[in-house]
Amino acid sequence: MPKIGIVVEFQMDPANHAAFHAIISEHARLTKQEEPGCVSFDVLQPQKKDGADLSRVMLMEVYADAAAFKAHGENPRLAKVRDSYSSLITGRTLTVCHM
Repeated sequence: MPKIGIVVEFQMDPANHAAFHAIISEHARLTKQEEPGCVSFDVLQPQKKDGADLSRVMLMEVYADAAAFKAHGENPRLAKVRDSYSSLITGRTLTVCHM
């Protein structure tokens, strides 16, 4: 079975960046710790010529297979994480890829 990769881009008011980044970084850490099918989960900070683009944060996640990706989506913690950041973001784009 192929691995599943996902790329997520979040948009936000730069004033919400620090709070969002703290939430999503902890989510990444716990996902890697709790979900054996999570191969990698990286939080990326887009850059501009003059420094960080605090209006965006990107995630790159890799799951061992479709079952691991499904398990991630069904993790009860995920809904709580989404609730905790929902008021901090203005948009979210999710791309699912086979590897």
